[in-house]
Amino acid sequence: MQITILPELKAYIDPLTPDEHDALERSLLAEGCRDALVLWGEVLVDGHNRYGICQKHGLPFQTVQNPRFQSMEDVHLWMIDQHLGRRSVSDFQRGVLALRKREIISARRARLLAASPPPESLPPEDEVAPMPQAHTPGAPDAPEIRALNSREDIARAARLSSNQVVMIEKIQKHATPEVVEALKAGDISLNAAAAVASLPEQEQKDAALAGKEELRQAARRVREARRKPPVASEPAPASDADSAASATPGDELEALRQRVRVLEQENAALRERLARWQAQAAPSP
Repeated sequence: MQITILPELKAYIDPLTPDEHDALERSLLAEGCRDALVLWGEVLVDGHNRYGICQKHGLPFQTVQNPRFQSMEDVHLWMIDQHLGRRSVSDFQRGVLALRKREIISARRARLLAASPPPESLPPEDEVAPMPQAHTPGAPDAPEIRALNSREDIARAARLSSNQVVMIEKIQKHATPEVVEALKAGDISLNAAAAVASLPEQEQKDAALAGKEELRQAARRVREARRKPPVASEPAPASDADSAASATPGDELEALRQRVRVLEQENAALRERLARWQAQAAPSP
């Protein structure tokens, strides 16, 4: 049987870690390849790791066709749904896959709108479904085409909280590759990676290169900076109009008396200066 490996499909889902691959290899050597590899024609869709191990050790395997695939988008959606249902997939990976699913469905919806009659004759978005297709008993199901319109929809699809989805979106947009790799390796938590992603790019890289402890310290500094209360600004001095508006009659009288004392002191100083000038200017006898 001819089986074709497409690099884009093999790399579409994050690869197994070395430990996970070794565990799978031990399982296949002990129990054989019990799950059939999924094909689309000759193209291998699911089971790249199992296929490679079986080829390496000459182990037999079974295949199953999925005739419901009509495009590479169908293949991608099916792969995403398969991995969203696996417990071994991390929270970050599930979030990324759910966001990727939203992009595919949104692009499909946009094409449908561009090729369809005026908007008033279109069905609601959540009722858009794939074309009816024949089903072959025993074949894997085609992906469910349902719009992910909100962050809550994405969270349900990925079995995450809405807050986790927010953090994953932030990491995708702002985190450097070094921080993402540290997250995938388990060096920092999802929450810590989202905090570090708010730092400038060079600071993220420096923290990641310094190791997981520095990454955690950087995340802690970001959180502490957010918790600090804002610096209270000094109250602006009240204007004369404000003072006058809030003053009582007694206050006004005292202010007038103070003003009179100041003016009397200024007048006394002026008279003293005038007397000195007159004494200097007087002719000598």
